[in-house]
Amino acid sequence: MASPGVNLQITEPEQKLLQTLIYQECGMYFDERRVHFLQDRLQRRLKATGLDSFYSYYRLLTSREGKAELNALLENLTVNETSFFRNKPQLELFQKTTLEEILHRKQARRDFSLRMWSAGCSTGQEPYTMAMMAADALAYYNLRNPLPIEVASATKPLIPPPWKVEILASDINYSVLRAAQEAVYPEHHMEPVDYASRLRYFDKVGDRYAIKKGLKDMVHFDFHNLKTEFLPQRNDVIFCRNVMIYFDEAEQKRLIDKFYRCLNPEGYLFVGHAESLFGLTDKFRMIHQNNGTCYQRIEA
Repeated sequence: MASPGVNLQITEPEQKLLQTLIYQECGMYFDERRVHFLQDRLQRRLKATGLDSFYSYYRLLTSREGKAELNALLENLTVNETSFFRNKPQLELFQKTTLEEILHRKQARRDFSLRMWSAGCSTGQEPYTMAMMAADALAYYNLRNPLPIEVASATKPLIPPPWKVEILASDINYSVLRAAQEAVYPEHHMEPVDYASRLRYFDKVGDRYAIKKGLKDMVHFDFHNLKTEFLPQRNDVIFCRNVMIYFDEAEQKRLIDKFYRCLNPEGYLFVGHAESLFGLTDKFRMIHQNNGTCYQRIEA
């Protein structure tokens, strides 16, 4: 057993074994700049398990009994930094340009479904932001392009019929998914949310804010590992922001190819502010507007 409070030194072969295992499991790559972060997280998990060497820890991770510990390690390796309405220029492009274009195109085909995916959703602020912006965009769109649909209910629905909005939100971290499903946020998380959105989409519960049921029902949370092939299909929009920074170039290219296959024709991909598809693919065209950027799938 490892002595508490004593940091065991990881050997180079042990580190390579663990780095390879992590890469094979989820595609995360740790270069020289981030290797200290990896070593720190491995030290923490070694202490938590009470094992006496990193090789023993590797053996645990690769055993049938080690699945829970492997999940715990991967959760410790992700930095779950997120917020509501993050990167406003990009979200304005999403709401005013891409959603508008998708709604026009779909209505012309009599297809009233909108399907979106937040990949790497963390504690839920991103998919709930997408839901709020889609609801606002549809309400405004419906005013200008009304459909002859009678609404039987006395209360106005959040999404005007016959439109339906489905947002899938996924992450590799079970604990952040649980927090996202709970959908209750403290005051300091609410700073980017304006007064109108708070009234329309949140209930004040003590000193916390709970997402209202109508909005919450639009978002479905699930565990997904982007390394696998079993990913949500037929999406009009994919948000995957600040996730590719964890991957090396080969894994980034594979992921972009997966996103291409997961999008509907002419669908849109939103990546992080510091991320780019430049030099990685020729299957998307970049759209840049008022400091906001996204990528549209090119059809052969």
